[in-house]
Amino acid sequence: MRHRTKIAVQLLLLATGGAMAAYGAWRGEAALVLGKAVKICLECVGIG
Repeated sequence: MRHRTKIAVQLLLLATGGAMAAYGAWRGEAALVLGKAVKICLECVGIG
């Protein structure tokens, strides 16, 4: 793969990932994921 093509593909994938992360944050998914992570951690310790 040529160097320029490789860089273009990497930038496209980076932009796509950033757009998906921004859309998830806009929908409030970050709070949902954090809430699930807290519940899992509390279950591991034996509190939840």
